[in-house]
Amino acid sequence: MSIQRTMGDKKIAGVCGGLARELGMSSATVRWIFVLLVWLAGMSGWVYLIAWMLIPSDGSSDTYKPD
Repeated sequence: MSIQRTMGDKKIAGVCGGLARELGMSSATVRWIFVLLVWLAGMSGWVYLIAWMLIPSDGSSDTYKPD
């Protein structure tokens, strides 16, 4: 499993887009799941910031198109 942040499918840093690509899901779905985890389960926004720092960028500007 080699997650990379997506530069073409991002709203903030591409973390959710990269996770979506790796999991074979819609990036919108992953974003909604993240928002729900923050609001309802008490997950901290720090998780996103840490992932932003630790997950490397894919270095492209292409828009992600699922197969």
